[in-house]
Amino acid sequence: MKIYNKRKLASEELLQLTIRPEDGAENINTVVQTICTNVKKRGDGAVREYAELYEPTSVEKFRVADEEMEEAERKVSPKLREAISTAENNIRKFHKKQLRENEEVIIADGIICRREIRPYETVGLYIPAGSAPLPSTVLMLGIPAQIAGCKRLVLCSPPNASAKIDPSVLVAASHLGIREIYKVGGAQAISAMAYGTQSIPKVEKIFGPGNRYVMVAKQFVSNDKDGCPVDLIAGPSELLVITDNTARADVVAIDLLSQAEHDPYSQVVLVTTDENYAGEVVKIVRARTQEMPRRKIIEQSLARSYVLVVPSITEAIVFTNNYAPEHLSIITQNPEDIASQIKHAGSVFLGEYSPVTAGDYASGTNHTLPTNGSAKWFGGLTVESYQKSITFQSLTKEGLRNLAPALITLTEAEGLDAHKLAVTERLQ
Repeated sequence: MKIYNKRKLASEELLQLTIRPEDGAENINTVVQTICTNVKKRGDGAVREYAELYEPTSVEKFRVADEEMEEAERKVSPKLREAISTAENNIRKFHKKQLRENEEVIIADGIICRREIRPYETVGLYIPAGSAPLPSTVLMLGIPAQIAGCKRLVLCSPPNASAKIDPSVLVAASHLGIREIYKVGGAQAISAMAYGTQSIPKVEKIFGPGNRYVMVAKQFVSNDKDGCPVDLIAGPSELLVITDNTARADVVAIDLLSQAEHDPYSQVVLVTTDENYAGEVVKIVRARTQEMPRRKIIEQSLARSYVLVVPSITEAIVFTNNYAPEHLSIITQNPEDIASQIKHAGSVFLGEYSPVTAGDYASGTNHTLPTNGSAKWFGGLTVESYQKSITFQSLTKEGLRNLAPALITLTEAEGLDAHKLAVTERLQ
């Protein structure tokens, strides 16, 4: 990790640090467009061709059979099942508070407006499995969908070399009562759910993280009138840590490593007020990297990462809001004081005993979050992501008569005569 000092940087150089490095995704757009177009045209046949090309093994049937679910239950330890249950309870407790109620407002005598909430009926959940199984993502996607009232949850995840989905993923799905599961991954899974095939149903919205191919596929289908909307176009994991020199350097170093191990394209950033402290953290990061089983991934991620030394916490906050991280960890003497000044971040972790790991798995918040600076405009996944609203209005004759002068004046100002007649002819 390179160490930068803000005092020695021009404003253009500082701005450049907020821009994520290129991911080397040349030709991905073309490849993904071809996959999505072929799946849209040919359905299962195209899905099977791409599965054989990109996945470790071919599968006879896409849908996971009941026997495979039962086998997974036997393979997963009671300890893991208990952990899944703990995470499920906490995630459900937090997300239940996000439920919106129908609202009715009496605007005036004879004029009533209301908004009613409708869930998507069929949603697609994508669970990646590139370098590690992700049962936690099953919970993060499935629980808010259930709370929102979605009736049908369709889950896709890539098979392993044994032509099966990892048992932990199947058990997490079973724990939530999700039984419609397909052994398909990558862009072909996204396009299959977006357009529907002979085996895989078309969904109304797709949720879930994934690699660059998955993200580009989500973007493609969301821009196609025959496709469907998606939750977020999220990239590799990010973490920014704000510290003063009171934070334990070893804790900060491990936090950085914990997010760097996600993906070679992940980026981790430390913003601190003490240059000597920065050097100490970097030294620990380098040493501890050598111990990590995912060392190669971490090393590639750290090559994209850096430390920024700033003169004050105030300037750390300014930089953080410009960077808009997916995960923000604040490990200072008074983290709550800083939290109130954060404008842009996906999820914030306050204090020494609040590791990002907690939010990744079981504290209760969702780990599907905006990346690449999009936290400036979007929040993370919520129950509301699985719902849409419809507005209604009901006017009596007297209510319309009282509103008519304003309606008539506005329609005349805009030159829309039929709009005016829609009011006046009712009142004759």
